[in-house]
Amino acid sequence: MSEAATEAMPDRLSTDPRSPFYNEELLGRGVGIRFKGEEKTNVEEYCVSEGWVRLALGSKVDRHGRPLTIKLTGPVEPYLRGEG
Repeated sequence: MSEAATEAMPDRLSTDPRSPFYNEELLGRGVGIRFKGEEKTNVEEYCVSEGWVRLALGSKVDRHGRPLTIKLTGPVEPYLRGEG
C-alpha cells in the first residue's frame, strides 16, 4: 500500500446511504480497511482522525433492518483494493 493511496481516501466514510459521509463512487471502486493491522471486511463506517471503526455484528439487524454495530477504537488504515 502506498502513502498516496491512503492520502486519497477520505477521513471518514460510511456504507449507509443516509449518512453525510456516504460516497457511492468510492465504495464502488472497492475500499479496504486495516484496523490494528488486521484486514476487516465487516466495516460499516470508519474515521481515521478519531481512530475508530464501526463493525457489523454478523447478520443481526435492528428493528429498522439496519445492521447492529459495535464501535472499536484503534489505528485505521483505509485503502483502495485495486491499488497496491
